[in-house]
Amino acid sequence: MVDRYDVIVLGAGAAGMMCAIRAGQRGRSVVVLDQAAAPGEKIRISGGGRCNFTNINAGPRNFLSANPHFAKSALARFTPRDFLAMVERHGIAWHEKTLGQLFCDNSAKDIIRMLTDEMRAADAQLRLRTEISGIEQGAGGYRISTSEGVFEASSLVVATGGKSIPKMGATGFAYRIAEQFGLPVVETRPGLVPMTLDPQLLQRLAPLSGIAAPAEIRHGKTAFREALLFTHRGLSGPAILQISSYWREGEDITVAIEPDIDMFELLKKAKQMNGRQSAQTALAEILPKRLAQHFVENEGISGNMADQSDKRLQQLASAIQSWSVKPSGSEGYRTAEVTLGGIDTDCLDSRTMQVKTVPGLFFIGECVDVTGWLGGYNFQWAWASGHVAGEAA
Repeated sequence: MVDRYDVIVLGAGAAGMMCAIRAGQRGRSVVVLDQAAAPGEKIRISGGGRCNFTNINAGPRNFLSANPHFAKSALARFTPRDFLAMVERHGIAWHEKTLGQLFCDNSAKDIIRMLTDEMRAADAQLRLRTEISGIEQGAGGYRISTSEGVFEASSLVVATGGKSIPKMGATGFAYRIAEQFGLPVVETRPGLVPMTLDPQLLQRLAPLSGIAAPAEIRHGKTAFREALLFTHRGLSGPAILQISSYWREGEDITVAIEPDIDMFELLKKAKQMNGRQSAQTALAEILPKRLAQHFVENEGISGNMADQSDKRLQQLASAIQSWSVKPSGSEGYRTAEVTLGGIDTDCLDSRTMQVKTVPGLFFIGECVDVTGWLGGYNFQWAWASGHVAGEAA
């Protein structure tokens, strides 16, 4: 017995469900296949369980790719406003946090429910706990062998994601499909991921574990201003996750803590106002106490502020705001929010996400070499790439 559809979507994540909705709305018969027990598992855990479902400012500049222009078409044709209209149509309460990030007021499950409701309304079928054992291309399209039988369709959409967070079921399956069809894959690596430090530096920073502070993290010409978090493995927080997508092993990053404050001027003023206080006490007015202690001790500064020369104060200020660090690595796919690299965009049509040389085959979402910044951008790519594929599949 063969189940025949117009469109088969592999993967019931953000991109796959969006694609199924749009294809179904066009009157196409659609089935979504996934090995998981529930749809949208990455949606469920995102944003601390409240799903940062888009970023109102999302545009091509917020994405990394070997071809920075590739994402323009899809992002222009399905915008954050378009997705927000769907959210509001379903009565889902939402709020905007900093930097244009939109979150559910209640639960990420609201977004999953919205998508599955939209799929039902579009008559798109969902088959969970379905393991895929083989993919064949024939004259009539694609034949998918699974643990639940054989499915055939004229269009096949691959939306199985990347390698990030394997405990959620993530695999490199999309890349294996690409290899089967002779398609190039840009080198993959973890993105939006905490950074690790060598044991010697980690030991020195151990007392700072759990401390957060506003920071600017810079790598080359790229810089992000958000929170920095010291952990028992190294460095994390939004600013570190952002820069991790631009960093490569062996390279330095530069950390500036409290970047909006002129630290040297502040220290000079503290010396003038109360020369009898220690440098640590002066710094603790603006930095967490343990962080102030770390920098003062690390720079070997002792005595009162009155005893410190301008040169010594400048040295302390530079240690805080021009701290060069060489991470030893990252925490890897285990904690990475996304996968950098993926299906080479040169082989895809940017308007439809269809493979140029293989009619009826589409790749969408995280498995493609388009990776967004932290803050709702990767969901917007999922919605946009899924939508345009659903228009064409």
